[in-house]
Amino acid sequence: MTTTSLTFPRLFPRPKGYAGIWSWIGTVDHKRIGTLYGVTAFIWFLVGGIEALLMRIQLAKAENTFVDPETFNQLFTMHGTTMVFLVIMPLSAAFFNWLIPLQIGARDVAFPRLNAMSFWVFLAGSLIINASWITGNAPNGGWFGYAPYSGVTFNPGMGMTYWIVGLNILGVASIAAGLNFIVTILNMRAPGMSMFKMPVFTWMTLVTSILLVLAMPILAVAGIQLQTDRVYGTNFFNSLGGGDPVMWQHIFWLFGHPEVYILILPAMGIVSEVLPTFSRKPLFGYPFVVFAGVVIGFMGWFVWSHHMFTVGLGPAANSAFAISTMLIGVPTGIKIFNWIGTMWRGNIRLNTAMLFSISFVAMFTIGGLSGVMHAAPTADAQQQDTYFVVAHFHYVLVGGSLLGIFSGIYYWWPKFTGWYLNEKLGIANWALMFIGFNLQFAPLHWVGLDGMPRRIYTYAENMGWEGTNLAASIGGFILGFGVLVFMVNVLVSRMQRKVAPADPWDGRTLEWATSSPPPPHDFDEIPQVEYRDDFWFKKYPETIAEYYGHGDDDPAVPSGAQLDEAVDEESVPVISGGAYGAEATESEHGHGKIHLPDQSYYPFILSIGLAIFGIAFLTDGLVLFAGAPFFIWGLLGWSMEPVNDPEPETP
Repeated sequence: MTTTSLTFPRLFPRPKGYAGIWSWIGTVDHKRIGTLYGVTAFIWFLVGGIEALLMRIQLAKAENTFVDPETFNQLFTMHGTTMVFLVIMPLSAAFFNWLIPLQIGARDVAFPRLNAMSFWVFLAGSLIINASWITGNAPNGGWFGYAPYSGVTFNPGMGMTYWIVGLNILGVASIAAGLNFIVTILNMRAPGMSMFKMPVFTWMTLVTSILLVLAMPILAVAGIQLQTDRVYGTNFFNSLGGGDPVMWQHIFWLFGHPEVYILILPAMGIVSEVLPTFSRKPLFGYPFVVFAGVVIGFMGWFVWSHHMFTVGLGPAANSAFAISTMLIGVPTGIKIFNWIGTMWRGNIRLNTAMLFSISFVAMFTIGGLSGVMHAAPTADAQQQDTYFVVAHFHYVLVGGSLLGIFSGIYYWWPKFTGWYLNEKLGIANWALMFIGFNLQFAPLHWVGLDGMPRRIYTYAENMGWEGTNLAASIGGFILGFGVLVFMVNVLVSRMQRKVAPADPWDGRTLEWATSSPPPPHDFDEIPQVEYRDDFWFKKYPETIAEYYGHGDDDPAVPSGAQLDEAVDEESVPVISGGAYGAEATESEHGHGKIHLPDQSYYPFILSIGLAIFGIAFLTDGLVLFAGAPFFIWGLLGWSMEPVNDPEPETP
């Protein structure tokens, strides 16, 4: 008698020397950690999408009883929390992990084990927040957690405690990742790669990482205060005890508006890579795009109180924040015009990645324009608690961040996996998501202007909102079907396995100079960078003069002797076997053995200890003692573990 077993093909190839689940738990390879981030975030994306569809079913008709008010409050709280903290941020982190070392010509990130720890801590925090569904204590106070509604007096259950404990743990992961990428980008660039020779995606990662390091501690302060209010009876936000509920809003939005740019800047970086490649032109106005991203990151700290125009801060404060809100639209507009300028008279190739990027530009422009409308306190007072605001931020975060991320998925998928996604299914994926998104959220603009409040679980039949809400609900399911088509595309494309070369799109940046997928050490030979878009000019040295001419003062642009050297045929690289430069390994060039950090389980062990510490606030303080051995074991083991693989003994 014989038995057969079903086997499913792996989506991502297994590097040599890795085997089984323990290789994933112990990995410190930035590419594998990027994969872990991406797969985990996509699972939470499906969870957050289901939460959204349940709300849309409830709102599809008046006086609906599909879910009760408490469940609806839990759904919109968990949907917002999931999409912001468990989907958009970690999906961006997946691209950071995969691409930053490749784009700057590095072997790895600066702190591989800290990188691994950031993922496992993120996973722990996300599981704690969603465990609230299982225990029947899902958070119900909104993803913004406004006091006093999030305090024990008005919210005595455990839901908001789950929420704040999980967010505090997620903050540790974000700060660790941000510090890692700042150090990596500043210190590990390939020889010759100055700051203004870096790809725009790398620049946006740097700005985002700085925002993470500066903004997440602010949320941590607010979280610790709310946690002690709920667990230990302090009164930071309890007005009866001398606290101030409005202080929560100030602290939260001081974090919250930089957070908006943490969510959108990575997508802006993705689009700034995709548009030049498929327009076959360099990015129009590179310095302006970079400086606009830096200015957005800086000015994001000065606009937080436009979320509080209806709080009663007074005309002076409202006027100041109205002006700053209008001003921050200027660098955003600069980016939009530069993206359009990149496509102008370009040799445009409309594939799936390009369609998602163009859609990003259009939808983000709409979201930005509706955002500027809220810069006027008088208009904001009418729109603040209506569905107009819901439409606005979804045009920014779904039409902006999510469409940009999908563009990046289709663009870099061949590099990540070594095979293409199906283009026909990809265009169907884009069309369904684009149509569904606009059908779902465009109508919410006018139903909001008609006065429909947000966060209500039902509405009366005589309000005239049923047709609009039904259309929005249908749009939500079309959008969800588009995501389902993407999942089918992944499975079908994996079975078809159309193999991708190292440089499938005729790219401009260094990640295309190595094999698809890259080897564990990324590059056989560390690139020597001379110009911005160096890989492009190594392939097409004749375009240096065509694009830039002679005598340009830009230090990233070659001229004179550099130009003569660049067009020398002997300097043109051979792209084969993943090498940048001649097809050879470092040992053949006399550089010796390539050292990579060994696997380590201590980041995983340390994250278990941190997760148990968080659980202690939800159960019994004595649970802290159960987490201490894991935490101490992880710290001591990490500190005493060798950094690299042991050197081979010479006979």
